[in-house]
Amino acid sequence: MAFTQRFPGLAKAVAGLGAESVTLEWLRGQPKDDVATPPMLMAFDLLELDGEDQRKRPLRERRQALEHLLTGERLILPVRRLSPTGLEAWQEVIRAGWEGLVAKDPESPYVGGRTLKWLKVKQRHYRVEERGWDSRNKS
Repeated sequence: MAFTQRFPGLAKAVAGLGAESVTLEWLRGQPKDDVATPPMLMAFDLLELDGEDQRKRPLRERRQALEHLLTGERLILPVRRLSPTGLEAWQEVIRAGWEGLVAKDPESPYVGGRTLKWLKVKQRHYRVEERGWDSRNKS
């Protein structure tokens, strides 16, 4: 079943922004017949606004425009920002028990693919600790 049929509230919110397509990544264990909480979309970046390409603008400007665009939205939220200091941001990740973080240069334009301006940093053994098992012990 299409997500637009299954989650009409979220589809309406996305359509209200003028987005042409949205990719959703579902967590493992998502309920098959019903949802425990309303589905929400986390917006990472703003690449186009009112038909105008935003990719050459610095991330800080795109982020500001994204936050303005999403003001008052209940089902579409900008991704959480952590402390601008790397060590403090990492400590927030550890305290909250998150998988990791993505560090981005606020002055960088959008570039598809991997780049040194956007670094993904994950906790070692995150899935192992979360599930209480170790890949060496498959029982």
